[in-house]
Formats: sequence, C-alpha cells, structure tokens
Amino acid sequence: MEMNTVQVLLGVGLVLLVHVFNVLVLRPRSMRAKLQRQGIKGPSPHFYFGNIPEMKTLLLQVQSAPTTQVKEKDEEVSLSHMWPFTLFPHIQEWIKQYGPMYLFSSGSIQWLLVSDIEMVKEVIMHTSLNLGKPTYLSKDMRPLLGKGILTSSGPIWAHQRKIISPELYLDKVKGMVNLILDSTNETLRSWEGRFESEGAVSEIKIDEDMRSLSADIIARACFGSNYIEGKEIFSKLRDLQKLLSKIHVGIPGFRYLPNKSNREMWRLEKQIDSKISMLIKQRQEETHEQDLLQMILEGAKKCEGGDDLLSDSMSCDRFMIDNCKNIFFAGHETTATTASWCLVLLAVHQDWQDRARAEVLEVCGKGAPDANMLRSLKTLTMVIQETLRLYSPATFVIRTALQDVNLKGVLIPKGMNIQIPLSVLHHDPQLWGPDAHKFNPERFANGVLGACKVPQAYMPFGIGARVCVGQHLAMTELKVILSLILLKFHFSLSPSYCHSPAFRLVIEPGQGVVLRMTRI
Repeated sequence: MEMNTVQVLLGVGLVLLVHVFNVLVLRPRSMRAKLQRQGIKGPSPHFYFGNIPEMKTLLLQVQSAPTTQVKEKDEEVSLSHMWPFTLFPHIQEWIKQYGPMYLFSSGSIQWLLVSDIEMVKEVIMHTSLNLGKPTYLSKDMRPLLGKGILTSSGPIWAHQRKIISPELYLDKVKGMVNLILDSTNETLRSWEGRFESEGAVSEIKIDEDMRSLSADIIARACFGSNYIEGKEIFSKLRDLQKLLSKIHVGIPGFRYLPNKSNREMWRLEKQIDSKISMLIKQRQEETHEQDLLQMILEGAKKCEGGDDLLSDSMSCDRFMIDNCKNIFFAGHETTATTASWCLVLLAVHQDWQDRARAEVLEVCGKGAPDANMLRSLKTLTMVIQETLRLYSPATFVIRTALQDVNLKGVLIPKGMNIQIPLSVLHHDPQLWGPDAHKFNPERFANGVLGACKVPQAYMPFGIGARVCVGQHLAMTELKVILSLILLKFHFSLSPSYCHSPAFRLVIEPGQGVVLRMTRI
C-alpha cells in the first residue's frame, strides 16, 4: 500500500516537472525558434527570469542621470520630454542591436516587440479574433483588471464591447457635460477658497485634485445617485495600481507568494470587489437608473442561459465586477493624468496658455461651455492632442496570437505576445519631424493626418477594432476641465516642481504637480 502511494506521488511529481519544463523551457524555445528562423533575433533570455535582469541593469544605468529640468537664458523653465529613454532604455538599446522587430521575454512571457511602422499598421488594423489580449493581464493583473473589457478576447470581449460602447458614444457623452461642469466647478470653488487664506497667489498640488475630480465624474456617470459610495472605491484602486506597477509580471509563481505586497493586493482586491458587489446589489433592489452600471447589469443578464459566453471561470457577478473595475481604472486614472500633463505644459508654455484662454473666451464668453461649444475649441484640442503624443497614459499596445497568424509575411506562432511601444512611435523624428521631442501643438492644426507621416503611428486611445470605448468621454472631460481652469486662473509651475515622469501602469508625474495660480 505504501509503495503504491509512493509511486502515485512520484508519478504526480514527474508530471508536474514535465509541465514546468514545458512551460519554462520547451514552449518558449519553440516559439522563439520559429521567429528566429524567419530572421528575427533578440537578447538571450534566462529560462526563469527571461530578460528582466538586463532590463533592470539598463534602467539603473540611466537613473543616475541629472534632472531634466533646466533654466534657459531667458529664465523660462524648459522641460525635457525624452522620458522614454530613461524609463524604458532597454527598448532603444535592443532596437539598435536587433532592429525594429526583436524577441525578448519577461519571465515566461515571450514577446515580439514591433516598432516597424508597416508591421505596426498590420497588427493594429487586424480585425480577426485570432489576435487578442495576453492572458497574463487577467492573471498577474487580475486584482485590478480581472477579465473585463480591457483584458478579454474573442466572443466575450465582443459581447462586453457591444454592451459598453453605446453608453459612451458621442451623443450619450454630450448629455454628461452638465455633470462634468458640476464636478469641475466644485473643485475650482475649493481652489478659490484657498486664495482667501493664502493671498493673491496660491500654490496648489493639482494632480491629486485632478484624480479626485475625474473619480467624481466617473462615479456620477456610472453610479448615478450612488456616486458618493462609488467614489470610495477609487482610493483603493489607486493603492492597488501602485502595488501592481512594482510586481514582476511573468515570473512564474510570483503572484502566489504570500509576501507583503501580494498580501496587500489580495486584501485590496477583496475590499474593492466587496464594495462593488454591494453597490450592484443595491442597484438590483432599487429603481433602475439609466447609467453605465445599469447597462453592465443588463449585459450580464443577457449572458445567462444559452449564450454560453460566460463559463464557470466568469460568472455574471464576475462579469459585472471586472467591467466596473476596468471602467473605473481606465476612465479616471488616464484622464486625470492627461489633465495634469496638459496643465504642466501650458504652465511652461505661456504663449499656448494665452492662446487657449483667448479661444475659450471667444467661444464661451465668461460662461460655462456647452456640448456644441466644445467642438469649436480647436486650439485646446491641439494642446490635448500634443500632450497625448508626448505623454500618452498608455505605454504599449499589446496583443497575443490566439492562433498562428501571418502578418506581412511573418508567421507569428500561437501564444506569442506582440508589444508595440507607443513612446517610440510618438517620439520618432522620422514620423513627426526633427522637433518630435518638443511641445508643438501647431503640428495638429490640420488634424492627425497633417501631423504625422503615418497617421496610424498616433494612437493614445489605441486604434482599430480595440480602440478605447471611452475616448469621447475622456476628450470631453479634458476640454471642459481645462476650459474652466483657463477662464478662472492664470498659472505657472511652482519652483518646487520636479519633472520626473514615472511608470505606474500609466505615465504620470512622479513627484506630483504643483502650480502657482492666480485668479483672473
């Protein structure tokens, strides 16, 4: 009897070892070999850590560089926008060594980086469901993203998009303008109150306020009358975002370790899921409101029964919770960060601040803008577009081959992940001209078609079939927020501001944004 038990245990152990060897060595080696035979190379990976050690080494080498803030002869502050070279130095280094397409790995995750613009166009315009989102997003990033619209693939993604997209079409977003105005004016009144105690000039840490404002807007849009309870979720999402930006995605088994950061992530995930579940339950018991939460609830019901879209791995409750988290994170964090960067750039470039303010006064007078006025704010739109080019919140467009797929004569094997570095494309002088690293909204005077030699290289909201469903809401929010600030305040950078872009799942001001503000 004991011998049989030992044999069973040995058999299980052997099967486990074979599986681990396959995952860590055989499968990655096979995928890489298929691309290497087609002439695509890359740095040699460690079987367990992949190329993470080299990436860390290159990062440490550039982190000792001096601050990017300098004073020019006219005493105006000038900021360097070359952050891609300091945050992701491995990309530039490996493109030099191996060309615009190369192989690398993070842990057991195999990547094909694509910066060749013709291949980029092929990837992003690919309409087949054979290209989807990598599975690590719903595993390693599960506490924040789960299996919502940002991470899912195939029929379930198509269903999620069908539910959520119509609620964020431009005609629906126009109906949210008054909601955005109310939230923004509430924030600006709090700023005005500070002048009473601080005098004619006040220094305000605006990035925190932009984050709170954006959270308020999304909470109102999603939860209707329950927005106050919804806002409580955002601070926990922010803590979760910071923790996830530090994890070693792709290292096998890392997310299961009961270390301090993982335990904190599990705790936050449980609290967030519980809070969203409570709000969903309240909504199910109350009179229905026509908001985004209601659409998600009704979409989950449509999946019940014979559709077979929801499996055991994704119940209706999971469908609702994960999509709420996706919308909260993508809908508030990216908009808040972009608003902060816009204000930084307008604070540095006073000529553009004056131009944008003059336009807002011409179009809106001294009153609040309405939905129709926003279309006429051409200069402000150019400023936002240029900000999104220089500081796109999303850093990469990523896909995975769900089946073998042929792209421009290159056979991408099933399981290979594709990474398109937006920072490289958005800062490429060959695409944008010799001033690619400078703030120049004028380049967008004739839209994206006139700004870039290859318009598909500009994709702050993604592009193609998986373009961001919330882009209209984000642009509307940004125009309303910035126009109201321009009408009420003149602002410049505080001497305490330190320009240090940081990667925390999005590109954000690493040490916050402090503006010196005066009332108009």
